[in-house]
Amino acid sequence: MSTYTPSAAEVKAVRETTGAGLMDCKAALAETGGDRDAAIKLLRERGIANAAKRADRATSEGVVDSYIHGGGRIGVLVEIGCETDFVANTPDFREFAHEVALQISASPQTQWISRDDVPAEIVSAERAIYEAQAADKPEQVRGRIADGKLDKWFESVCLLEQPYIRDGDRTVEQLRAALAAQTKENIQIKRFARFERGG
Repeated sequence: MSTYTPSAAEVKAVRETTGAGLMDCKAALAETGGDRDAAIKLLRERGIANAAKRADRATSEGVVDSYIHGGGRIGVLVEIGCETDFVANTPDFREFAHEVALQISASPQTQWISRDDVPAEIVSAERAIYEAQAADKPEQVRGRIADGKLDKWFESVCLLEQPYIRDGDRTVEQLRAALAAQTKENIQIKRFARFERGG
């Protein structure tokens, strides 16, 4: 297994070429030791890059699902979009919606769907904290340390980057991408709300 950690610029470059998700691009670069062309090829072979073509298609169908936990102590509403009512009514799509609601109920730190949704000023403030924490480290590694901590933070607050609660080897984004590939439709987590009694 590769121990290569791609930079944010490398991930962005592959993402711009393929349209694949940030975590997929990062994983492909890590797997190929930073070889951009090989990473792009890998994403295409896995159908992830092709899925990006669907990402612009309208998701006017779908479901709103709910999950209530702990005798009414925690409640979640989530809207999942797809392209057709046929897919919206399939058991796999309904199960995905419910699993996303369950994920959010178990992850109180979740604030955004993806890192693209996080306001730039919040990202800058977080990065400044991690840079300050790394100030006593050698100059050449400070940026990498800050990037690593920022990635960990994104993983905690961005739904798509979180490890799936039933299978920590997969992210919520990988779960979503698998359903999109299976249904051949654009599947989007559109919005969510989490309520906690007394919160």
